Amino acid sequence: MIFKRVGVGRPYPDHGLTSKGWAAVPPRQVRLDELVTTKDTLQLSSLLDEDSTFYGDLFAHVVLWREEFYLEDGLHRALRAALQQRNVLHARVIRMEG
Repeated sequence: MIFKRVGVGRPYPDHGLTSKGWAAVPPRQVRLDELVTTKDTLQLSSLLDEDSTFYGDLFAHVVLWREEFYLEDGLHRALRAALQQRNVLHARVIRMEG
C-alpha cells in the first residue's frame, strides 16, 4: 500500500495559507505510508508530465491535523516517488490544532 489511507476532501478547517505562505514553510521528508490523501482521483497527464512543477511549488503540501498527515497538494509527486520505489516525499508541512 502506498498511502495510509485514500481520503476524499479535507477534514480539517481552512488554514488560509496562500502560495507565499506555503513557500515560507521549510520542506522536510514525510513517509508515503503516513499520508492520507485529500483527493481520490488524479489526472494521469499530471503524473506523466515532466514539467508538472514548472509553475507550482516543487514540494508537496501536507497538513498535520489530529496526529494525521493529510496530503493537500502534490498527489502526482507522491505517486511519482512511489513509482520510483522511494518511500519518502519532500513536503512542506504545517501543523493545525484540532
